Order: sequence, then structure tokens, then C-alpha cells
Amino acid sequence: MITILNHHSKFPSVTLAMQYPNGLLAAGGDLEPGRLLDAYRHGIFPWFSEGDPILWWSPDPRMVLYPYEFKISKSLRRTLRNKPYEVRTDTAFEEVMRACAAPRDGQDGTWIQEEMVAAYKRLHLAGWAHSIETWIDGKLAGGLYGISIGRMFYGESMFSRASDTSKIALAHLALQLQRWQFGMIDCQMNTPHLASLGAREIPRSKFVEQLQELVNYPNLATPWRFDDDLIT
Repeated sequence: MITILNHHSKFPSVTLAMQYPNGLLAAGGDLEPGRLLDAYRHGIFPWFSEGDPILWWSPDPRMVLYPYEFKISKSLRRTLRNKPYEVRTDTAFEEVMRACAAPRDGQDGTWIQEEMVAAYKRLHLAGWAHSIETWIDGKLAGGLYGISIGRMFYGESMFSRASDTSKIALAHLALQLQRWQFGMIDCQMNTPHLASLGAREIPRSKFVEQLQELVNYPNLATPWRFDDDLIT
């Protein structure tokens, strides 16, 4: 049985999450900033479809990307060096979220509903949520968004409207987070695409252990600004 939350409930221990479906921990509650930040600090994230209650997850194992393990293929490195693009941060957060929510091949709907957009916009305005954006010819061509607490980044979703544009954003993020001495990028679930970029699964216990150190560092100033010399 999963825990049913009300507006005042605390999250149960992630060790109580279900094995099937993997990681389902609780239902209910709200998407207020305090609730969301408490969830992320404990290795929990919301994920639910339209018409469902808010569902909270903490899968085991957990897919993570250590910034220094990001894999840059030869073709991506060539694209990065040619720089037919511009990477911006925190200039089009809502547009990035809505692009991530757009229908994709093989999918009937999206988990990024209006309720989620509104909730993460509040986090963005408060300096917790960030967008990394790839622009080509003045148009948003790809990017990603996520949450940052201390030296921990929680990746939420990414999108591409042109070849490699989400990878460009992720490459810049990984390189900048190395410089900022971030420990991990949370990728939540295992996908072949993320694995090809260097992400890997680790036990949830190890994830939570590392998390408890990383979230206690001071937050960076916002809005984020990346260094100009990340790609050499």
C-alpha cells in the first residue's frame, strides 16, 4: 500500500517505495514549492498523468549522470566546436517546459500538465528551477529544464526541434556543473538515450547517501550564467 498524503503530511521513507511499479511511494499532497523541494531533497519526484492524483516516486536503482562521465561523441564534439548555435540559461523557462510537454512520436499524452507548468514556474521564479536552452538563428531549437539544490541537479525533461540540440544543452550543463563542483545529475529513469551519454544506474541507497551531502551546499546565484569557454 502506498502512503496517502494530505497537505500537512510528511513523505514516508523512500525504503517503503513499491517494487512494482518501481518506486511508487505516495499519492496526494500538493505541488507547492516547499513540498517539491522537500521531495527532491529526499530523492523523491512527482510524476502523474492527467486525471490521476499526484503520484510521488523514488525508483531503485536510480539513473544518474556524474558530470565528469558525460560522453561527447565525435559527431557531437564537431557540432560543439563549429558552434552553429547559442546556449542560453534561464531566458525561456516556460517555453522550454511547454516544448518538453509537446506530443512525441509513440506517446498519447504528456505528464507535464498545466498544474506542473505552474508549479515549476514558481520554483523558477524563486531561483530553484533552471532552463538550459539551445538557440539557432534566434529560435529555440532544443533544451532541458530541472531543479538545482546545493550541488545537485535534478534533470526533469529535454526536447529537440533539430538534430543534437538537447545534447548540446546537456553537454554545456555537464561541463559547467563540473566547474561548479556539482556531484550528480539525477536522470530518474533508465533510457538507452541517457545511457549512451554516460548516465548509469546506482542503488537508491547510494543515491540518497550522496544526495544528503550535495543538497547541503549553498545555492548558486540566479539566474544562472554559463562560462563562455566551456567548449575548447
